[in-house]
Amino acid sequence: MRIVIAALLAAVVLFFWQFVSHMLLPVGEMGFRAPQNEDVVLSAVSSGLGQPGIYHLPHIDGAKMGDEAAVKAWADKAKAHPFAFVVVAPPLQDAGSMGRELGTQFVTNFLAALLVAWLLAATAWGFGARVLGAAAFGVFGWLANLVPQWTWYRFPADFVIGGLIDQGVGWLLAGLAMAWWLGRR
Repeated sequence: MRIVIAALLAAVVLFFWQFVSHMLLPVGEMGFRAPQNEDVVLSAVSSGLGQPGIYHLPHIDGAKMGDEAAVKAWADKAKAHPFAFVVVAPPLQDAGSMGRELGTQFVTNFLAALLVAWLLAATAWGFGARVLGAAAFGVFGWLANLVPQWTWYRFPADFVIGGLIDQGVGWLLAGLAMAWWLGRR
């Protein structure tokens, strides 16, 4: 029960930090840009990327990576055009409402905090080491998940740095709550 309460406290702290970083600070918008002509882009997405999925342009089928002519054609196109990584999802039926997304975010924060609290509780670490341990989990998640997006899919550096701030500070603050609760007698 001690671990569950530590995780619940951490999830609340992390959820609050995410509100601050995304709604009050510019951290949540780092790397995002508005298109020059949104209507033209939305029309092109609707007609050219019809199915939900992830698209990267210029595109080459992985099966053709051994075909010298296909790779050359792709390389020529990649040199002449900007790279695009596009996530296409169905239209929002409940646009303006974030209830489902907020609930999902809190549950995933809690599950992540539960894992971290369980691991921190298994150590003989003191308060400071547990706080830094939790922050290290945030940095680990950033290194394992967001940095590869920058490496392979050219996510903007400011977006990736924003992710580090978001995860690093969030898990540092969550670590304070967990370390405090786990250190109680």
